[in-house]
Amino acid sequence: MINFNLFKTKKARQLTAVWGILIWALFSGSVFSQTVDKSDPSPVKFPVPKGISNQLFYLQRDPNINTIICQLNVDKKGELNREEPILVYWMRYEDVGNEKKDLTYIQKKFAYGIQTKELAKDQYELRFVSHKKLPLYLVRSSDDKKFHVYVTVNNKKLQVDRIFIRIEGGSFWLPNVKYVEIKGTNTETNALVTERIKV
Repeated sequence: MINFNLFKTKKARQLTAVWGILIWALFSGSVFSQTVDKSDPSPVKFPVPKGISNQLFYLQRDPNINTIICQLNVDKKGELNREEPILVYWMRYEDVGNEKKDLTYIQKKFAYGIQTKELAKDQYELRFVSHKKLPLYLVRSSDDKKFHVYVTVNNKKLQVDRIFIRIEGGSFWLPNVKYVEIKGTNTETNALVTERIKV
């Protein structure tokens, strides 16, 4: 008889390892050189999510256009849910056509889920479950009074808009990651930038 619990545990460990590598690569700006290289673009044409209220940032990767959305979790009065300030889910553009879909248990537990810790009023530390060493921060901006997510990469503080992972070949469990790009606003210069991290 097949022990499905053992199977799930093994697959969960594999998924954790793979996404741990990807997220680690994403946020290890001090280790990997940053370039303005625009070579090796993805052959996939990705949509830009539109009409999603309170969207903070989104994550896309080869080989398909399905997109992870990270959205501010507020009630009908606009009040932030302090227990779960961020909602993470799919927009399944390719599979079912512009449909919102929850993460699976394994995706939430071991890959795309985000753990949060309240640091002060309107300030939260965010960590991907697959890589907990480098935090992102959800903070209400003093400029526009809205919440944004920030990360420091190569000594630059960015307001994150998009994360892209370029994958070319490999397998589901061991993808061949070529590079990671973070698109956002440099908070010091207010310029829109895309920072590439080679893996």
